[in-house]
Amino acid sequence: MIYLTLFWEFFQIGTFAVGGGLAAMPFLFSMADRQPWFTHEMLVDMIAVSEIAPGPIGVKMSTYAGFSAAGVPGALAATMGLIAPGVIMILLLVRVLSKVQENEHVQGAFYGLRPAVTALIAAAALQIAGFTLFTESSFQALPIILLILLILGAKYIKQFSPLVMICTAAVLGIIFRF
Repeated sequence: MIYLTLFWEFFQIGTFAVGGGLAAMPFLFSMADRQPWFTHEMLVDMIAVSEIAPGPIGVKMSTYAGFSAAGVPGALAATMGLIAPGVIMILLLVRVLSKVQENEHVQGAFYGLRPAVTALIAAAALQIAGFTLFTESSFQALPIILLILLILGAKYIKQFSPLVMICTAAVLGIIFRF
């Protein structure tokens, strides 16, 4: 029964989280409230690990949640649930869009999805920032603040490598975590 529940929960996320893994964050926070598989703190850790590992973030998060809930079979059920709507939609859309891709209503619908996706990603960023900055002591939030300053500073320093920013943020996170 847990496998069906995992599949269904992530099938819903895969269906409605248009825009990728970060757009799924509000859905994942809501699922963390409803299900005992993971907490908000685990979700934030899951995001951090998913961002540094290669591959799609949504797949890595669903695999992590499924594994923590029910081991390897749970990971498979959750991951299949997440990717199934995309596969189904692609198969259907290829057939339909090849016939109506020049239609102005279809183009308008895709243009209208952009603000919705932006809002979902912004909501996820605000939830993560609120959880990180306001549930821990300000001393532990210092690496986040320093990372933001690094990112803002990199805009003005053209030769500043993203790899240096990532490594610096990782070291600061490790130092301030303990």
